[in-house]
Amino acid sequence: MSTTFTNDYTEAAEALRDFYLRSHRTLDKLMAAQGASFARTKIMAVIQRSGKVRSTDLAGAFGFAPRTITEAVDGLERDGLVERVVDPADRRVKQISLTPLGEEVLCASEPARKRFGQQLFEVLDKKETAQLAQLLGKLNSRLGELEQELAEEVAAAKPEDGTRRKKK
Repeated sequence: MSTTFTNDYTEAAEALRDFYLRSHRTLDKLMAAQGASFARTKIMAVIQRSGKVRSTDLAGAFGFAPRTITEAVDGLERDGLVERVVDPADRRVKQISLTPLGEEVLCASEPARKRFGQQLFEVLDKKETAQLAQLLGKLNSRLGELEQELAEEVAAAKPEDGTRRKKK
């Protein structure tokens, strides 16, 4: 879908966006059929790798607001996939871990996720796959630079007393 503002990167950017959205929707449907959506299995995989995590750990891992993580964990807990347990070292903190059902659902979804990836990328040969990974890595590095530049601009725009400037 091109616009009148088309330039040399627009088509590639739109193709990347379309691929991401379409593949995410397809994988989400596939994962949901295994017992948990793609988003839920990503959260559960982080919990599984860590053993026990805090909500703040998950928020940091995904770059989400704490409230978003709390809502997601509430749903996982409600469905019996995770449990929250008070940390004996700090009773203000709750540790989140997978339940046996959560482990089961995550294990059941992994073969489907891997199969999807294999089927999707089988249209590329090894050289094309390596080239795609290299190009995406290059774009990802540039994105990191842009994020850093933006963070510096935002920090420079803040008054020294930490208050926000009023919009005119």
